[in-house]
Formats: sequence, structure tokens, C-alpha cells
Amino acid sequence: MIPPVVPAGALDDLRVIDMTHFLAGPYCTQMLADQGADVIKVEPLGGDSTRAFGPFHADDTLQAYAGYFASVNRNKRSIAINLKHAEARDALLKLVEGADVIVENYRSGVMERFGLSYEALRKINPRLVYAAIRGFGDARTLPSPYGDWPAYDVVAQAVGGIMAITGEVDGQPTKVGPGVGDLVPAMMCAFGIVCAVHHARRTGQGQFVDVSMVDSMLALCERVIHQHAYGGLVPGPQGNHHPFLCPFGTFETRDGWCTIAAHDDPMFAALCGLIDRPELPADPRFATWQLRYENRVPLIALVTEFTVRHTKQELLGVLGGVVPFGPVYNVDEIVADPHFVAREMIVEVEQPGMRQPVRLAGVPVKMSATQGRIRHRAPLLGEHTDEILAEAGYAAHDIERWRDEQAIGPRPSSISKEITT
Repeated sequence: MIPPVVPAGALDDLRVIDMTHFLAGPYCTQMLADQGADVIKVEPLGGDSTRAFGPFHADDTLQAYAGYFASVNRNKRSIAINLKHAEARDALLKLVEGADVIVENYRSGVMERFGLSYEALRKINPRLVYAAIRGFGDARTLPSPYGDWPAYDVVAQAVGGIMAITGEVDGQPTKVGPGVGDLVPAMMCAFGIVCAVHHARRTGQGQFVDVSMVDSMLALCERVIHQHAYGGLVPGPQGNHHPFLCPFGTFETRDGWCTIAAHDDPMFAALCGLIDRPELPADPRFATWQLRYENRVPLIALVTEFTVRHTKQELLGVLGGVVPFGPVYNVDEIVADPHFVAREMIVEVEQPGMRQPVRLAGVPVKMSATQGRIRHRAPLLGEHTDEILAEAGYAAHDIERWRDEQAIGPRPSSISKEITT
């Protein structure tokens, strides 16, 4: 049988040096890898610290990495290098010389201490796009008074404004569930990289791409700025309903919750017919979208009178496809829903140390000619060290000598044994 032809990704001519860790940086480079870029993950000899983040699957006999690492490092190759070793560091510089992009998300000053600053690297590769994700940005573009401060997801969510508008009305600020303080900067950075590469290929000129986690959060909740500028408002938590539209939010069901967004006149009329309240559009309290918002408390109660009598699946059959509607799913319901299967958003992936594959979230950007996909699992530590160094022109005897000097990671033979164990 002839295997199916897998189309090359849109970025299959892009080489990326990935010097990232934790979540924001790895997610950014994974987005590029999903679309075909050759992403070389540069790790210290002990590996990215998130390799040790559990929980590990009960059937995993190797425990090389668990779900956290697997979910943001797929489609990458790994090289393990001791940057304190002069020749190994020179090998990294040679990789940079032939790369299009380097990405890092260290605290300001770390790459400088390794002699790997943007200024140093652009001397050996003028077309290099150097991207950095930091809590408060980098002074190379616009300096912040907090530029040297460390940050994590929760800090970015707090300072960037999203926590202040999330949570129950009159309640305490609430962190958004996923690490959007990392994930949104990652997406912004991937976009910035593609823009900068496009410019570099037209002009031969690389540049520094600077993404602040805090800035990204403000961009995500931009509505608060125009509400403040145009209306003098200081928005607070709005619960699960919209700050100026109704019905637009969550409604209780017999077995959980659902969402309905039917705020404009045609959708509201359609909803009222479906919930057996055809008289509501003529009710003077609900005649316009402004009046519906002003009288949102009784309107939400009227809609809830219907939804609370039905299960989420029953409501899916009644409202789905007619008005904007969605059940509030947990992960058990997500993996069982035919949409996510049809859209290849639940993908089985090999896991070293296990006989059975594991499931990961798929690639959300669908393309008709160059579809991104999970091409291979996350790499073991240093799995591609010899392969990458050989591609860079290094002889096998030099690679073995460096290994003996603990300048690079484990031998391929030991890796192969680990995979088959």
C-alpha cells in the first residue's frame, strides 16, 4: 500500500532555534512547528525543567515527559547542549548562522550572560529574526519601568486587566482558567515572527520581535480601554453575562449550564419562538437591544425558566443551529462530541514508554493546501543531537568527543533503547 502523501506545511522552509521554557515560548514555537517549521529545541543537559512536570500516565514506564511537555513541544527536534562548553556554544552559533528565527523567553539579561544577545547574533546572521517574550517587554523597542521584573501567567492576567473584569458581579477578581497570560503572548509572538520573516525575506534585514505578556493581556481585553475613553467607565467583573447585551451568556440547565447569544432583534425573536415565549419580542421591556439589557434581570430569568427544564443535549437539539447556542462542556463531553473528532482536534500521539498512544489537542488553524498537523510526538531529551550537528557539518568523531566531555547530550543508541523498552 502506498502511504498517503502528507502535504508540506506552509512554513516548511523555516528553521527556528527554540531556546524557550515553561509555556509561553514553547507554545509559540509549537505553533510554527505545527505549520511545518523545523524547530530545534535547545535544552541544557538536564533538559527543560517542564519534562519533570507530572502527572505521568500510569502506564508510562519511561517517564521522559508527561502531558504538560508533550502538549507544547510536539513536532520539534531536541538537541542537548552545555553552553558553558566553548565548542558546544560555537556549534549553537553555527546553527544560528543557518537559522531564520531564534525564540527565547528568559528574564532580561540571561541571553546576554551566555553571549547570545540579539546584538551578538545579528552580527553572524543579519537576516535573523530574534523574538523574545518577557513579562513587561524589552527595552530594545520601548522600555518599561518594570522591564527587569519577572512575571508568570497570573501576574500578566492581573496587571494586563483581564482579572479585573473576570468573575462574579461584585465578586473578587478571578484568574481565567487556562494560562492565557502565557498563551496569548505566544500567539502574538508567532504572528510577529511570521511578519518579521516576511520582511527579512524581502529585504535581507532581520529584526528584534518584542512581546510583553502584560501588553498581550491588555490587547486581549481592549474593550476596557474604549469603555473608559468613551464612557468614563471602570468595568468590573460581569459574571457570565455580557456587559451591554442580553440575552448573551450562560443559563442553567437540568444537568449543568449552556450558553445563548441572541441579543439582536431577529435572533431574539427566533429564541422566543423556540422557548415557547413568542410574546416576548412585543413586550415593551424587551422591544430593543438597549431595553433588553436594561431589563436583563427579568429577561435572564424568563429564558432560564425554559433552559432549566431541559438537559444540555435536549437544548442542543432544540436551539442548536437556529440561534447561537453551546452547552458548557467538560473534557469528558468534549472528547465525546463529534465536532472535535471531525475537526481532528483530538489527536492520538505516540508516547515513549507506553504501548498505547495518548490524546492531545489538535491544530486549530485549518488550511486547504498546507494543513498543519501533529507530525510527530515531543522529542526525548537530546534525541536529535547527532542528527542536527551532522547537518551543521560536524564530523562524527567531534560529536563523540564532545559527548565524552559532557558538552552535549546522550547517545542515540541509548535513546533508541529507551524508546523500544
